[in-house]
Amino acid sequence: MSAPATVRAATRRLVGLTALRWLPVGLTAPITVLLAQARGLTLTEIGLLFTVHGVVIMGLELPTGGLADVLGRRPVVVAGALLHLVSCLLCATATDFAGFLAGVLCLGIGRALDSGPVEAWYVDTVHRLDPRADVAPGLARHAAADGGGLAVGAVAGGLLPLLSGGAGAGALAVPFLAAAALDVVLVVAVVRLLGEVRPPRAGSVRGALAAGVRAVPATVTGAVRLSVTDRAMRLVLLVTAVGGVGLVGCELLGPVRFADLAGDRDDGAAVYGVVLAASFAAAALGAVAAPRLRHLLRGSTRAGCAVLSVLGAIAMAGLAGPDVLAPAAVAFAAYYVAHGASWPLLSAVLHGRVTAAHRATAVSAMSLAMAVGCVAGNLVVPPLATAFGGETAFLAVAAVLLLATLACLRLPPDTSVAAVRGSVRAASPAASGAAPTMIDSARA
Repeated sequence: MSAPATVRAATRRLVGLTALRWLPVGLTAPITVLLAQARGLTLTEIGLLFTVHGVVIMGLELPTGGLADVLGRRPVVVAGALLHLVSCLLCATATDFAGFLAGVLCLGIGRALDSGPVEAWYVDTVHRLDPRADVAPGLARHAAADGGGLAVGAVAGGLLPLLSGGAGAGALAVPFLAAAALDVVLVVAVVRLLGEVRPPRAGSVRGALAAGVRAVPATVTGAVRLSVTDRAMRLVLLVTAVGGVGLVGCELLGPVRFADLAGDRDDGAAVYGVVLAASFAAAALGAVAAPRLRHLLRGSTRAGCAVLSVLGAIAMAGLAGPDVLAPAAVAFAAYYVAHGASWPLLSAVLHGRVTAAHRATAVSAMSLAMAVGCVAGNLVVPPLATAFGGETAFLAVAAVLLLATLACLRLPPDTSVAAVRGSVRAASPAASGAAPTMIDSARA
């Protein structure tokens, strides 16, 4: 299929592909920790698997982002979807740590491949169709589709073990098999919908791939240079990393917390699936509401991010409260509201600091920061929970989130279209004398 002819058509494709991308992830989210526990892994071993996942992403985010910039978005997204399919099959059949490790390695590589290209394709396409168009509304819808796909998947993933009629680890593996089937649908959709307008390549596919790999170091070097030298970019990456720590608190300790509240793993998977689905939906609503929040705060991005950071800290502390399901579920969803709303605001700052030459690598830099936060959380949170209890671990994460408010207050205050374009001109090679290395995009 050809490239979209209007901004509205491009947005529809972005929303559809995003929802389909995250639906399989939602299917497995409620039961990953519970399946690993049912097959004999300890919480510390599961935390180690999550750490490996984060390390893989840390090592590959920028190179794979550069690969998408020089080879094209579509082949990289397809490769990521196929690796996710393989990961689901490996985890569904794993019986020990080594089996889950193989699945996690494929999952991490696939995640690094597809973390930015679709969003980068969208912003490229919109700017080609209308150079003055504001991409923020489309990115907000993208974030809503992200949360919506996860929400629908989480409900189904939490209920499938009960509906399958089985019990124990076998029933918990069913959502992974369903996710693998959906990945096939995603591959077909990407091939049909992700149409690019790119110069024709000369030579063979192998030659194009080799040339792309040789071009990756320069792209990565540019992204690292901006991340180190630009204060606003450093703050964006710092706040993003803290958000990763918060997600570890939710996604590693959350399944155990709600399984305890429900009474057993099978019921816990269903309860956690519903809670997680509501939280993903809340994140989507938060993303859609982010521009409105910024408007209420007189256009101040820094104030919006600070308010959301405080909300996230309060929500995380709420998870350490009484052993009552309803308040715990509300606190869990509240964190996702804060996280979902903060990402578009941080993305808007990112847009203001970079140019459009290598868009996907900047997206990958933001995902890399998230991975760093997740790795740090996975190394610290499980031992903390084992030694002092889950309540203490939740409170420790809440304290980290609260400290991130100080970084939020130093972000640029204004990310309006005019301000963004001024920042892009100021950061361009023509203005600074630097080589054309930076990119302009973000994951909503």
